[in-house]
Amino acid sequence: MHITDNLREADRIMTICNSCRYCEGLCAVFPAMEERRAFTTGDLNYLANLCHSCGACYIDCQFSPPHEFEVNVPKTLAKLRLDTYADYAWPRAMGSLFAHNAAKVSLITALTLVVFLAIYLRLVPHNVTNPDVHSGLFYQTLSHFNLALLFGSVFVYALIALTMGVVHFWRDIDEPFATLHHGYSLWQAIKDAGSLRYLDGAGEGCYVSDKPNSDYRRLFHHFTFYGFMLCFASTSVATLYHYFGYEAPYPYISLPVILGTLGGIGLTIGPIGLMWQKNVIMPELKNEASKGVDYTFLLILLLVGVSGLALLILRNTDLLNVLLAAHLAFVWSFFLIIPYSKMVHGLYRFTALVRYATEMQRAKLRAAE
Repeated sequence: MHITDNLREADRIMTICNSCRYCEGLCAVFPAMEERRAFTTGDLNYLANLCHSCGACYIDCQFSPPHEFEVNVPKTLAKLRLDTYADYAWPRAMGSLFAHNAAKVSLITALTLVVFLAIYLRLVPHNVTNPDVHSGLFYQTLSHFNLALLFGSVFVYALIALTMGVVHFWRDIDEPFATLHHGYSLWQAIKDAGSLRYLDGAGEGCYVSDKPNSDYRRLFHHFTFYGFMLCFASTSVATLYHYFGYEAPYPYISLPVILGTLGGIGLTIGPIGLMWQKNVIMPELKNEASKGVDYTFLLILLLVGVSGLALLILRNTDLLNVLLAAHLAFVWSFFLIIPYSKMVHGLYRFTALVRYATEMQRAKLRAAE
């Protein structure tokens, strides 16, 4: 891998931190750092994706600006982390989407929305304006088979691209693939990622100023992640219902609708809260280079959540087809850009946590010998 300025700066700062070790109890980055005396590019990329950017180390550091050493671990690792998203992207050429992400994602979303709206308005123009037509039949315009084919294909592509990204990351950090089979490491990583353990600022909350901001950032991350998982569960349950002969639309008290409603609420509250947190964060911790990637990803998640809730509320009106077209467009665009969006940080951070759990277990075994 080409040695970039961000890698050089990360190496300089980690070398200073490894000499000081004052922050070793704050998060996983510093114990992982202490396992090394020198840092390869893979090591630095691993530490960058292990960092949750809570800001606690910047506040506690005696060498942070205005000190001449100018140690700023969260911002430095955030810059390097953004580089890894592009480096690990598959196909490689698609890594350019992480640059000027806002314009490209907006274009993809807009074009997809136009296509879906054109299909619906052309095939069922009477349903758009005629409230007497029963609009609650979701598959009267596009059959379930066509929808499954359309969304199944983009989902499979996203899954392959994300898997290849993880493979590139795992090879770069030079960890055996067998580590991913360790039951203890996997379970520990699931617990740490599921609770966002290292997004708590060592117990005080993330820093958006020189004072901790409680657990707001972690709370909004939970709303976003579990909202997404609930929506995915809703779609999965609805698919099973369909193949067992129970077709949409489903009653408001049915499992798919309950899951989807809770998920839509999560995907509305979470992204709004995270955008607020990003807007008020102290300037010293802001990474302006990732602004486009961060905000466009949160915006499209918000559009998915809001359009889904609007579709649920207005599904028996003449607005169904327009709302359904818009919602499908946002969802399809979301899956298309997943491998080239901020979504990848979850996968890389999870696999970094798997490696970290393994390293800490090895360290304990060495200490016991």
